[in-house]
Parts: sequence; C-alpha cells; structure tokens
Amino acid sequence: MGRILLRRPRGAAELVAAAVVALAVLVLVVRTAATAVGALKAAWPALLALALLTGAGAAWRIRQANTMRRRERERLATLRITLAEFDAMGDRRFEYALRDLLVRDGWPARRVGGGGDQAADVIGDHPQRGRIVVQAKHTRVGGKVGSAVMYAVKGTAGPVHKADHAVVVTNGAFTRDAMAWGDRHGVHWIDREKLRRWAEDGAALHELLGLSARSRPSRFRRAA
Repeated sequence: MGRILLRRPRGAAELVAAAVVALAVLVLVVRTAATAVGALKAAWPALLALALLTGAGAAWRIRQANTMRRRERERLATLRITLAEFDAMGDRRFEYALRDLLVRDGWPARRVGGGGDQAADVIGDHPQRGRIVVQAKHTRVGGKVGSAVMYAVKGTAGPVHKADHAVVVTNGAFTRDAMAWGDRHGVHWIDREKLRRWAEDGAALHELLGLSARSRPSRFRRAA
C-alpha cells in the first residue's frame, strides 16, 4: 500500500481552507477537554470515595494478614503435639507437623515431601546451624524403621539437597542396625521417645541432636 503524501496548501483559497480546518480541530479539542474537565468536576466526590474505599480495603487486608501471621507465630511459639496426636495423623499431616516444630525451634522450614522427593520430606534453613533435611516415617505404634531409610537419606542429603544435617523422624522405633548405622554415618534419628521430648515436652531440636550454633558446620555430604 502506497504512502499518502501531504503537500503544502497552494494559493490563498487553500490556505484559508486549511486554517478553517485547523481552527475546527482546535475548537473540537478545546470542547472535548472542557467536557472532560466538567465530567471530572462532577464526578470527583464519587472518585474520591472510591479511592478511599479502595485504600481502606487494602489497609484492612494488610492488617488481617499481619494479624494472621502474628497469631501463627504465637501458636508455633507454644506448639506442643502429643504422641497420641501423632499416632492419629496420616503421612502428610505428620510431615506438616514436623515442619511446624522446626519453625517453632527457629528453623524456617517448608514441606517438600511427595513423589520424587528424594528422601526429603521437610527442609529447614537456620542462619547459624545451616540446612537440615528431615525424612518423616509415620508408622503404626510399634512399627520399626530399618537401615534402608538411613542409606537413602545419606545418599541424597548432601549431594541433592545441599544439607548440613540429616535426620529421620518416626513416631515408632528404629531397628538396632539402623540406629548404629546412622550414628556411624552422621544420620540423626528421632524415635518415639525423642519425639515425645521434642514435640510434647518442648525440647529444642538442636538440643536433641547436639547441634552447635557457634559456627556453620561443613556440608553433610562431607561427613564421614
């Protein structure tokens, strides 16, 4: 499609016509602007009210969110979970409960369990104590966790999850071999009794595991 070429007006008649068109456009612009200004003057109370309502709504939502966060912090600060409550949980709820306990003890944590979790159900990061990987094993009362779980956690905690510490937690028990293997290879374990002390009595996780806050430890993958 060819370009439209404009040329300068030629002669007095064309100049007058061009001036008339320009004046008409100017008048139209002025009238449009005046109409817009008039509309704004008429509508400004409604616009102001709308702005105030919008601001009040945003402030209310922010306040509600802050209140919910404060209540959640207060809840977690005094969180206690009994063994009976753990026994009644399913696998997923058990993982979320362990996440909440980590948060209570100063480990900002998230649940990551699910398909393809590579032996990590909860991961927490502490500013002084580093990263911890938790493998949750919810079982029936009297059930035992074997050494295979320890092998899996040892194999992925450092290389995959970049963890400084790894722990397997169960509401049941561990086989003797699993506990011995974990102790030799740096995989912590929390059985039913330790879980009671952690969740029900309120003992801090780092106290149960003997983790120092004096310096960030070397990566778990370097552990012997």
